[in-house]
Parts: sequence; C-alpha cells; structure tokens
Amino acid sequence: MKIATFNVNGIVRRPDNLLAWLADAEPDIVCLQELKVTDRQFPRSALAEAGYGTVFAGQASWNGVAILARGSDPILTRTGLPGTEERAEARYIEAAVNGVLVACLYAPNGNPQPGPKFDWKLHWNERLIAHAADLIGAGVPVVLAGDYNIVPEPRDIYPTRSYDDNALLQPACRAQFARLLHQGWTDALRALAPDETLYTFWDYRRERWARNAGLRLDHLLLSPDLVPRLARFGIDREVRGAPEASDHAPVWIELAREGARRRR
Repeated sequence: MKIATFNVNGIVRRPDNLLAWLADAEPDIVCLQELKVTDRQFPRSALAEAGYGTVFAGQASWNGVAILARGSDPILTRTGLPGTEERAEARYIEAAVNGVLVACLYAPNGNPQPGPKFDWKLHWNERLIAHAADLIGAGVPVVLAGDYNIVPEPRDIYPTRSYDDNALLQPACRAQFARLLHQGWTDALRALAPDETLYTFWDYRRERWARNAGLRLDHLLLSPDLVPRLARFGIDREVRGAPEASDHAPVWIELAREGARRRR
C-alpha cells in the first residue's frame, strides 16, 4: 500500500500537476493540503475520472484538506480536531481506507512570531497531540500524514541563519513534535533514512529550489502496529521542479504485507 502526502498549494491552480503525478506515481492513498477552494470548487469529478474516491474539507482562499483513495471511497470519520471548533479552519480530516485510519493535517504556519498566529499554532498542535494520544490508545492502525509546518531538527533544513526567527523552527514547536513521537508514533522517513538529508519544501524566493535550499515540513507518522510493515519511501522531487509547481514535493511510503522485510 502506497500512502502519500502532498501540499498542492492550490488545487484549482495546479490540476494538471496533480493529475500527472497521480497517473505516474499511482499512490493508493493520498493526503492533500492547502487546497484553497470551497467544497463546491473541489475537483471531485476530475479525480473520480482518474480513479480516486475522495473526502475533503474546503475553505475559500486558504487551507483545505482531502484524502484520496485509488479504486475505493474513503469512509469519513472526522473533520476538524476536538477543541478547535472556535476557529473554522479546514486543517484536519480523517477517514478509514483499506483497513487503515488515515489522518490528513495542515498545521498552522505560525508566522510572524511571537504573536497571536504563533499562539494559535501552539494551541492547534496541543489539540493534535491530545487527539493523537486517543488514536494511539484506540489500538487501530493509523497514519498521521501532512504538512506539520515544523522542521523537527537542525538537519531538516539547509545550512542557514535566515530562518532563526521563523515559527517553523522554534523550540516550542520542536518540543511538541518530540512529544508527539514520544506517544509511540514513528517518523517513517527517519526510520528508513536516519542519517540522510531530506527536504520536502523549497520556498519560491531567493532561488531556493535551484540551490536545493530546502526544509523537511511534510511528515508521515505511523502507529506502532504499522511500523513492521514500513518498506520504503520516496520524495518525488521532480514534481517540485515542474512548471507552475507547488513549493512542496509529494512524499510517500509503502507498507508491505505483514512480516515483509523492510527495504529502501
């Protein structure tokens, strides 16, 4: 089972990029973020023609998340995190697909910090941590996938001081990510590539793509029972290099059958 996460940065603006990648990569499950469309604008028909059933939560101009399943319809279980109802932001969606509970998230950016946007980022992350603990406690196979807007460690960003004051790198956010992992979640990419430099996002400014000045913002976390099935991963960098591309690249993992041997 191939599970991917992809911040599309505007699904209506870049439909050809998404559909071409789906046809080429053939992921079984896809978590999309930053749709930037209302529910009415979401291209459900085009994705159905490409072979994908969908559930989604849209928002005009901002945010928006969706889960796609190849050859089947995801069973929606939740939209929104418990405790975040005071702000109607489409940042979280959850569905059952082929025996796995898939959570797709788009965490707040938090800039500028300090300030109310950073405070909201920390609050939202706390709600994610609380809900993630409930998911772990339920004992079901879960994938928490999406754009966390956190650079977990210094090695997850190119050598620079330009991001020192950025919300993505602040100690409070990194501590929240570490607490999440401490619940029992496994960072799938780091499990398979503990020593590699891995980037999933390259800002449009200052020629960061051309210079490979990237950050690792997009993560797939696995519940304990899925870890033995983790077989391999990939970052489809060529999608980031396409014309009119998103500033993120798709990131994916493959889960093997029970007892299959892990490989890169």
